[in-house]
Amino acid sequence: MEYAELRRRLVERLVREGIIKSRSVREAFLKVPRELFVPEDLRRAAYDDTPLPIGYGQTISAPHMVAIMVEELELEKGLRVLEIGTGSGYQAAIMAEITGPEGIVYTVERIPGLAEKARRNLEAAGYAGRVEVIVGDGSKGYPEAAPYDRIVVTAAAPSIPPPLVEQLKPGGILVAPVGDRYMQRLVKAVKKRDGSLDARSGVYCLFVPLIGEYGWPG
Repeated sequence: MEYAELRRRLVERLVREGIIKSRSVREAFLKVPRELFVPEDLRRAAYDDTPLPIGYGQTISAPHMVAIMVEELELEKGLRVLEIGTGSGYQAAIMAEITGPEGIVYTVERIPGLAEKARRNLEAAGYAGRVEVIVGDGSKGYPEAAPYDRIVVTAAAPSIPPPLVEQLKPGGILVAPVGDRYMQRLVKAVKKRDGSLDARSGVYCLFVPLIGEYGWPG
């Protein structure tokens, strides 16, 4: 079966289940080729709704979790987005598709080999000019391009790293899995004008740990 058909079936299922809610997220999922963001020997499973290994002890998140996080971000055209934890680059591509050529996605990956793979994947999928991959400690954010309209963390943090709060614009949205190494809840926080966060906890989830100065020790 063609990848496009498998992609369409997955999206239809996520829409039926109420996970994909917005037109912009649905269209992005239909357009971004997930098969280019998984190892070649796992491409047959690219549209299974499950995490897949991508090397270096890391995984590409299940499509439903990517959809949940992206929906929570309430992305729009032209936004400036920071992603912590590039992985294979798939979620960055989804976000770049939604924010459009007017927007920009910065994504920070601590593992140099994985960052290089992500760059190649993004180039193959046509998003190289709209996503900038940075190697570094994602728990510190990326102050060079701050402030951001949206920040998303794709690794589990014990708490929301203070540098990320500082780099978020007032009124901006931050989404991150927060908890211990074995279970987290997805937190959505809106930055208030006084710099504090209005946060609420959502679904339970399980992510690889956020390693860094404001995350877990390596």
